[in-house]
Amino acid sequence: MKAVRYYSKKDIRVEDVPAPSGPLGDDMVLIEPLVCGICGTDIHEYIAGPIVTPATPNSYSGATLPQILGHEFSARVLEVGKNITHVAPGSRVSVQPLISPRDDYYGRRGLFHLSENMAVVGLSWDWGGMGERAVVNGYNAIPVPDTVSDVQAAMIEPAAVAVYGVDRGGVTSGSSVLVSGVGPIGALVLLAAKAAGATKIFVSELNPNRRALAKELVPDAVVFDPRETDTEKLFRDQTEEGVGIDVALECVGAEASLNLCAKAVRRRGTVVQVGLHVKPAAIDAMLWALKDITVEATWCYPVTIWPRIASMIGAGIFPVEKVVTAEIAPEDVVEKGFEALLDPKGTHMKILVNMKGRS
Repeated sequence: MKAVRYYSKKDIRVEDVPAPSGPLGDDMVLIEPLVCGICGTDIHEYIAGPIVTPATPNSYSGATLPQILGHEFSARVLEVGKNITHVAPGSRVSVQPLISPRDDYYGRRGLFHLSENMAVVGLSWDWGGMGERAVVNGYNAIPVPDTVSDVQAAMIEPAAVAVYGVDRGGVTSGSSVLVSGVGPIGALVLLAAKAAGATKIFVSELNPNRRALAKELVPDAVVFDPRETDTEKLFRDQTEEGVGIDVALECVGAEASLNLCAKAVRRRGTVVQVGLHVKPAAIDAMLWALKDITVEATWCYPVTIWPRIASMIGAGIFPVEKVVTAEIAPEDVVEKGFEALLDPKGTHMKILVNMKGRS
């Protein structure tokens, strides 16, 4: 079968590999990937890896490089193990890619995303969404209704990151919100905040193309470049009694962005870390104390969130497909995928790989 495999930094190959012949156990599912997103994690592996891809066998799954990429994807079920009852051959699914013990400290509490022993489909598992076939655990294959397209189903995984951040911030009907950074996750956070009922949304973004996209996604959002805006005046003039914003969601993983969020929120406001910080950030802890704020840190998402997001998409209140800017064939994944996303002059937000070869 054809698969996109990661070997090392700047070394991704489209090649033929042996296909799985069927489920590898009673609780496994054989699937046919349909559409798969290129994630920021994949980009980091391409430019600086291996980071989370396993140069030595993963302690839980045993997987090692080369790795079939793809952890944001939709698929069709081909065959199921005898213990599987929630999907059947022909079922359309969105893959929840986290693989972890069901019986460790976190697993027994349903906090599967926090397990210290974890593998991820498409990053540290023998199979991934950028192959023509894959084998996953039954709990990784989440059925989606007909109201959710293959493209939308592929977007549920990054959407889960966004919705979890909005949940942790307590965004609700009437909330005022700042979204700092409009990469793919920030754009989905923007849509998720709107879906949650936020009525005053501010967006901070350096890139003019992404500022334009933010306005397309939520036309009534207040979109600005923090380098050219008196943000203190902006938040004072456009929030109730000038107190600041209820919830600020940091979606960049940058020190300046985190500090902007802390300055933006009102007293007893909430800052949510959604973007991953790859190095320590210097913060004004005294400001946090004086404002009595809450800072919420997030990691991945609760794995039970998939049906809820599918319902939001199906109802039309969470148009995740609007973040997608291109759909490419597997053979073009390096030039039209990874390199296009790394182009500083590029306009792409989210690029999907169509495993049926369409571009």
